[in-house]
Amino acid sequence: MAAVKSVAKPTMECETEHFLAAQRQLDEIAEEMCLDRELHERLRYPKRALIVTVPVRMDDGSVKTFTGYRVHHDVTLGPAKGGIRFHPEVNLGEVSGLAMLMTWKCALMGLPYGGAKGGIRCEPWNLSAGENERLTRRYTSEIINLIGPDKDIPAPDMYTNEQTMAWIMDTYSINVGHTVPSVVTGKPVSIGGSFGRTEATGRGVAYCARRAVAHLGMTKESPTVAIQGFGNVGSVTAKLLHQAGYKIVAVSDVHGGIHNPNGLDIPRLLAYISEMGKVEGFAGSSAVSNKELLELPCDVLIPAALGGQITDANAKKLQCQIVVEGANGPTTPEADMILHERGIMVVPDILANAGGVTVSYFEWVQGMMHLFWSEEEVNQRLEQIMGRACDQVFELSTKSKLRTRLAALRIGVSRIAEAKRLRGLYP
Repeated sequence: MAAVKSVAKPTMECETEHFLAAQRQLDEIAEEMCLDRELHERLRYPKRALIVTVPVRMDDGSVKTFTGYRVHHDVTLGPAKGGIRFHPEVNLGEVSGLAMLMTWKCALMGLPYGGAKGGIRCEPWNLSAGENERLTRRYTSEIINLIGPDKDIPAPDMYTNEQTMAWIMDTYSINVGHTVPSVVTGKPVSIGGSFGRTEATGRGVAYCARRAVAHLGMTKESPTVAIQGFGNVGSVTAKLLHQAGYKIVAVSDVHGGIHNPNGLDIPRLLAYISEMGKVEGFAGSSAVSNKELLELPCDVLIPAALGGQITDANAKKLQCQIVVEGANGPTTPEADMILHERGIMVVPDILANAGGVTVSYFEWVQGMMHLFWSEEEVNQRLEQIMGRACDQVFELSTKSKLRTRLAALRIGVSRIAEAKRLRGLYP
């Protein structure tokens, strides 16, 4: 009798390592909170995903084709919200996993949004300004049926910025026949953007770092900080923590890192970067790699670069007391467990870097009302919402003995699950 061949279980196209890591986080907290099995099943997958072909006329006259994505994970609480990134490693699994994290992040912060994410697989540093604009506008036209101020509101992410958002807004507005500022957030202030949006993510990371230090009762006069990633988020975080009296001992960018155990002069470093374009070679510092930076002695470690930087291979080597996740998904689930067992507090990404989406919400509200706030008002409102979320997460973590990540997830997932339960399943 012939042996019966086993048939491999088919997988969804989005089930990459990044997406499965986000899914494992949900599975863990769902088991801990005894989440209804049907609600759990509905939350494990994105609501919808769109893959588009983006042909672009290049400067040399040729046509090059790129692949673009837009994913909605959940829209139970309101329109989808999430960034658009341009990077050669963008794929369906990555944006699906990030969209799921956005769902929990928005719910945790009490925002009336669901989670979304999008991107184009490209090398933006090799594109001219004209090619970048044509790429952005064609991508917008391909996903235009998904986006809108009541459906899905994109924002900047990796290698996109306020100019990218201006092109998206203009393309959308031309297609619908009238100006629609609230179709995106992170726009220039002159066309409906919000004061404080550019610094919002870094400001939120810095605020969470200070709250975590206070929560642990650290009495050091100048806590030491190492920051991996010195783009918008990392540099703003460094500037604000330096102003608050913290000692920034190491920073890094894509070219490498620098270290000075006595502290870096952040204002001088920012001036140096504006001239040289990188941190490498800054006077009074020694060179370190991005990998070495993570393992330097410090009180607070802030991974603000790419995901998957803290793994089971290096989690045992970290010499910090607190990890504040400025990036999305910088710590793998296995590493998160190791850090917890070692007594290292982790302020998870869905809390730590939520300043950006929170001020994006403010921008959306201001645009819908046609009534704009001062930068001081924006920052005050941001601190109020971030402070409330920090208090809720830290209090739940302390009372329930849950890891801070699980405490944050429990709050976010509970709010989505309750809303789904009340709305029911149609049909």
